Amino acid sequence: MNLVHKIESWGDSHHPKFLDIIRIALGAFLLLKGIAFMENTEYLKELIQNQSVINVSNGLLLALVYYVTFAHMVGGILIILGILTRFASIIQIPIVLGAVFLTGIFKEPINAEAWPSIVALVLLVMFTIIGSGPLSLDKYLKQ
Repeated sequence: MNLVHKIESWGDSHHPKFLDIIRIALGAFLLLKGIAFMENTEYLKELIQNQSVINVSNGLLLALVYYVTFAHMVGGILIILGILTRFASIIQIPIVLGAVFLTGIFKEPINAEAWPSIVALVLLVMFTIIGSGPLSLDKYLKQ
């Protein structure tokens, strides 16, 4: 636990305010992706079914679609507000990592659809380490 506290305190002390704007934009991106998946669940189902890595049953497919949609929407809101940012980022990382692999990161050249997922993944890892920052509900509630 000591290492986690060291990383958390380092992240809290090394957080410029401009990163909060990037955090809010990332949260808005994830929230909008969740809304888009909710409006068009067939696209997400098709995306998961057409991958060739694992065989997905219908029950698991339905659970994945609703998990991804719910996690993007709730996680996006938490990241926008800056409350439980590390937790929300950790929940998002497996989903976005799956999106990176599903959108064709191993194709030459890298698929244009993969770049937003790659950027989101890097930002999620960064906010997992540095936290929510000075312009957040976490900071407001601590005061």
